Amino acid sequence: MAEEPDKESKTEQATEKKIRDSMEKGNLPFAREIPIFASLLAFVLFALFFAYGTMLDLAGFLSTFLERPEEWRLETAMDAIALYRLVFIEIGRAIIVLLSLVMAAGIAASVLQNTPRMVGDRIMPKLSRISIAKGWGRLFGAKGFVEFLKQLGKVLFAGIFLMFIMHDAHIRLLSGMTTHPAAFGIVIRDLVVQLAVGVTLAMAIVAAADLLWSRYHWLQELRMTRQEVKDEIKQAEGDPILKSRMRSLARDRARRRMMTAVPTATMVIANPTHYSVALRYVREESAAPIVVAKGQDLIALKIREIAAEHDIPVFEDVALARSMFDQVSVDSLIPPQFYQAVAELIRIIQANEKGPTTGDRHQ
Repeated sequence: MAEEPDKESKTEQATEKKIRDSMEKGNLPFAREIPIFASLLAFVLFALFFAYGTMLDLAGFLSTFLERPEEWRLETAMDAIALYRLVFIEIGRAIIVLLSLVMAAGIAASVLQNTPRMVGDRIMPKLSRISIAKGWGRLFGAKGFVEFLKQLGKVLFAGIFLMFIMHDAHIRLLSGMTTHPAAFGIVIRDLVVQLAVGVTLAMAIVAAADLLWSRYHWLQELRMTRQEVKDEIKQAEGDPILKSRMRSLARDRARRRMMTAVPTATMVIANPTHYSVALRYVREESAAPIVVAKGQDLIALKIREIAAEHDIPVFEDVALARSMFDQVSVDSLIPPQFYQAVAELIRIIQANEKGPTTGDRHQ
């Protein structure tokens, strides 16, 4: 089994094909802090626009429940269950908006990073994924240690950031205790919002750094050795020997097809041995003569030989044969600039169908 190339030998940037193949296999960069940041941002939005009214409604319900307990029947187990259900429904109504916002934000942040796709290889069960040894290595190996340092740094950074934002929080709490309970609730709400905003700002910085790092690390992991780049280019362009062989076979097939079409030609224009162009003209088939075959040197001689075997007129015209050989392609109509010259040859054939099969055309 071939060994994987070490990272030091991977000096080349990943090619587009390598990146595309990696994406098709589900190996995509993913910043884990982005969904956390999005969830915190959703919590801040909830605290700013929904929390106060929601908490007031919940407080009103609970105050009624606590101040007038005699209004709630608790004579049977069914009464207790009904009461619990009512309390849970009210609490659920209070937090359902928060949970919905947080979940939607987290899912949206994950989806926006990478378009969801179904990759069979990623969901296929593999014994290596439940290996205790490999799991232990992931947790306590070099990669696990780096992840631990990242999380520790994130917590320390967020803690220091919050210390600057919440440095006067205890003074505001002490002042709020001496005010009206409703005003103290507003103080608590403001502190919670300030705390959430501080955490969100800290996570925004961490998420941005994690996003940049995940992309950079992903590209670094996809780097290739020079040999891998050469092999990929060779694979994309094809083996030169094989390509040469395929081109040779294609030329042979085209040559054989041309030779089979020569007996159907109306005339052959030659120069006199270097170039030959076989034309077919049937008024009912096409508006202009069609080139059925053309060739140079040995192929030109072969075309003349087949034409002689099938009594096809051969006209020797050096300039016309050379020009047509350079400008026309097989199985296509001749260009308009050759109409007049070819029309003269067609008239000669029609006027002298029983004449010699080889003639000279003089300008």
